[in-house]
Amino acid sequence: SSEGFGVAERIILIVFISTVILMTILGNLLVMVAVCRDRQLRKIKTNYFIVSLAFADLLVSVLVMPFGAIELVQDKWIYGEMFCLVRTSLDVLLTTASILHLCCISLDRYYAICCQPLVYRNKMTPLRITLMLGGCWIIPTFISFLPIMQGWNSIGILDLIEKRKFSKGSNSTNCIFMVNKPYAITCSFVAFYIPFFLMVLAYYRIYVTAREHARQIGVLQRAGAPADHRHQHPDQHTNHRMKTETKAAKTLCIIMGCFCLCWAPFFITNVVDPFINYTVPGQLWTAFLWLGYINSGLNPFLYAFLNKSFRRAFLIILCCGDERYRRPSILGQTVPCSTTTINGSTHVL
Repeated sequence: SSEGFGVAERIILIVFISTVILMTILGNLLVMVAVCRDRQLRKIKTNYFIVSLAFADLLVSVLVMPFGAIELVQDKWIYGEMFCLVRTSLDVLLTTASILHLCCISLDRYYAICCQPLVYRNKMTPLRITLMLGGCWIIPTFISFLPIMQGWNSIGILDLIEKRKFSKGSNSTNCIFMVNKPYAITCSFVAFYIPFFLMVLAYYRIYVTAREHARQIGVLQRAGAPADHRHQHPDQHTNHRMKTETKAAKTLCIIMGCFCLCWAPFFITNVVDPFINYTVPGQLWTAFLWLGYINSGLNPFLYAFLNKSFRRAFLIILCCGDERYRRPSILGQTVPCSTTTINGSTHVL
């Protein structure tokens, strides 16, 4: 095993990769089934993006990860050169589609939270949602199948690619995917840097608006409370507002933190490597690539499991329709509450 992995390393690698693939398949399947079965979830426009995202991540786990895992464990590519190009094109297509879906989700939430209700209804019409979803799938084809199958990514570096395919001096070959400088810059900006900039901008505005909403709710609560109650508990509403702001900040930090942690190392390396004569070690490339794959397994937890409606739908599915987890009837509510509407979003006080 001087060239490849030892027995113990192979076992650990197989267990880890199998766990990632299984988690990705089950998590994304659960999201898709939940929306298909729950009528209330289907009424929310954002969930159309989440279902399409889950479908893209599911395809990553079924069509891309297994072949990458086989090549990684066996340390060779056994499916031929043409299927290597197809597998690489699918890899770029599906991972880019997944990232573009995340960008669309952030823009949808920005319009829903930061704009007036009429603006959101005008922006997020069924036609526009269809066009955005179509863009998430069509745009990646222009940086995946089209240039890869035509060999545009390998112009000027064909000799280096051929050399690395047979670098070990054996009859076995590797599925090598290397990119020249123009393709590296174009692909990275379309697939990561532009969506990343839009996500940062959108989530920053969402956080600022959420803080303002929490402040307005605190003002309304204090205005509606009895005078003696306000004097007895002057910090209660401040604490509630701080908790709301903290929860919003944590949620957005988790979403952006996981996205950056998973994909930033790969796309930074993707741009830098052609400018340093392709000296980045292959093991580092593999680690960064699988870190990006892990993001497809995390997306169901970040965009669905953190949502109370999705969690309830998941419990109903996993517990075979247990009535304890179904939504309580509005007519059967016995807890008194009041509501206020801010920018089209109804808040229960």
